[in-house]
Amino acid sequence: MKPAVALVTGATRGAGKGIAVGLAAAGLTVYVTGRSTNQATATLKGEILPGTLEETVNTINERSGNENGGRAIAISCDHTDDAQTKAVIEQIESDQGRLDILVNNAALIHENLIDPGGFWEKPLELGNILDIGLRSAYVTSYYAARLMVKNQRGLITFTSSFGSVCYMHGPAYGAQKAGIDKFAADMAVDLENENVAAISLWLGPQLTERTDVVLKHQPEQYEGFMAMAETPEFNGRVIHALANDPQLMERSGQTLITAELALEYGIKDVDGRQPPSHREMLGEPRIPHPARVI
Repeated sequence: MKPAVALVTGATRGAGKGIAVGLAAAGLTVYVTGRSTNQATATLKGEILPGTLEETVNTINERSGNENGGRAIAISCDHTDDAQTKAVIEQIESDQGRLDILVNNAALIHENLIDPGGFWEKPLELGNILDIGLRSAYVTSYYAARLMVKNQRGLITFTSSFGSVCYMHGPAYGAQKAGIDKFAADMAVDLENENVAAISLWLGPQLTERTDVVLKHQPEQYEGFMAMAETPEFNGRVIHALANDPQLMERSGQTLITAELALEYGIKDVDGRQPPSHREMLGEPRIPHPARVI
């Protein structure tokens, strides 16, 4: 039997890269998308953020020899272009005939996101997360759902955060997170008879290339919080366990906290820590009303 197949969007660095590594370590064939193929171009605080699709693929394939045989396949994709997104799903269908897990992670994180000041004082481009982050997740799910429904199997996930319900990094960031939580809730209604689940996942603070730079420039603001942070690979392992949960369809439509799922599934981070849930400090997921207006 062929290994399960996953697609992780926005996997050049950060959460997407780590999630892809975690899924591949479980033996999956993981497709990864992004715009930086072999040269990093994103910046933060005047520094180039490391990370390319080539590096993600190399990291995964170098590990595959001594783990469970997972592998990575890169597809260059600008998720502002619907045709490119559609082509990604078409390539996966042509190559594999299936897609078992979609991780919607691509998002445009502006370098001024965490600067002080009101939203009107920051660049208008911070609102672009509503294009690459919200709309792009809808488009990717749109094409992926067709393949999953055809095979009557699949899990569509969204990497969200507590910023969906509390103030975090301003209104554009919060609206994007709240929006993808709502995508999961409403897509689950449409998919309820197709054996395809849609779930939004609240990740805790992540140990990534971006947070390395932030901690260097603003240690007093984030150092204590980041001491409780998760590795992205931890979240990849949680997503794999969720996809194989016999009760998966009963969870469809929900927004779940990955740290809480990890406790349920007996998963610890790579260094043996048990990342905490921040529910009490930052809020809890909204529960959709059961009413349906068709």
